Amino acid sequence: MSQPPRNPSPPSGLEEQAEGPLQHGDDDRRLMRAFRSGDASAFEVLFQRWSGRLLRYLERMVREPAVAEELMQETFLRVHRAREKWEPSARFSTWLYTIATNVALNELRRPFRRSPHESADEDREGAPRELHGAAPAPDDVAHARRMGVAVDAALAELPERQRAALWLTAVEGLSYSEVAATLETTPQSVKALVHRGRAALVERLPEAAE
Repeated sequence: MSQPPRNPSPPSGLEEQAEGPLQHGDDDRRLMRAFRSGDASAFEVLFQRWSGRLLRYLERMVREPAVAEELMQETFLRVHRAREKWEPSARFSTWLYTIATNVALNELRRPFRRSPHESADEDREGAPRELHGAAPAPDDVAHARRMGVAVDAALAELPERQRAALWLTAVEGLSYSEVAATLETTPQSVKALVHRGRAALVERLPEAAE
């Protein structure tokens, strides 16, 4: 079996938020099978495992924490309702992010949101997530915060599908094939989206980080 395309290195600033490739694939399948068979506690475990990561992704997509929270709940509601449609051979995370991405894109395309988002190309204010570690130097902390703000601003300026493709590959660790399934496109198109997104970030970040 051929291996999926390897993901590119994340742009500077994104790697600090990355948590490595998605894990628990086999366990997620086991939990989904149990949930489909009527074990409600299995759904609770899946929610606890994925809600935080999913909320972070949706916050980057819609740029409004309160809306992202609502969309995260909507995503899991759809998972609950559509559990019979899940294919046991499919990776749960890919299915979950497909639902979440569709929910986010639908929200961004609602008429009353055209002005605030303007095709997701406007800057958004957003507090960077604090990094927890072993007492870094003050200069390093200040630089990390500047980079966090710069990355958030640069991501907000990307078109929606570029932002989704870049975040899902660089931060969530999905392969091009998995992101292609999520965005309902081809791996080659995802590769192009990621390339354009990375190029845009590289162009914007040096100036933003000064």
